[in-house]
Amino acid sequence: MVYLVIKALVSGVIIAIVSEMAKRSPGFAALVASLPLVSVLGMIWLWRDTSDPARMAAHAGATFWYVLPSLPMFLLIPALLRRGMAFYPALAAGCALTVVLYLAMVWAAPRFGLSL
Repeated sequence: MVYLVIKALVSGVIIAIVSEMAKRSPGFAALVASLPLVSVLGMIWLWRDTSDPARMAAHAGATFWYVLPSLPMFLLIPALLRRGMAFYPALAAGCALTVVLYLAMVWAAPRFGLSL
């Protein structure tokens, strides 16, 4: 249980740091946020918990394919904000687009021989 709390605290601290950095330097905070910190932490936690190379390889490979459908959200949200849409509706539209693209990825991946 202590290990779970430590994982949650480390992950939460990173999110808090990035949100505070964004107040001072949105560009630098975006750079830090774009780093695969969550993925790297997830891989560290998974490796520590399992030490299973096959599971790690499957996780890292699937992460790559799941990152792709999330990328258009980062184009849609700023485009909608620049056109005057309020933040929360723009965020909702970006999240909805991501969900649709995730579903499309889950549907398409097996047809291309990808095991996610």
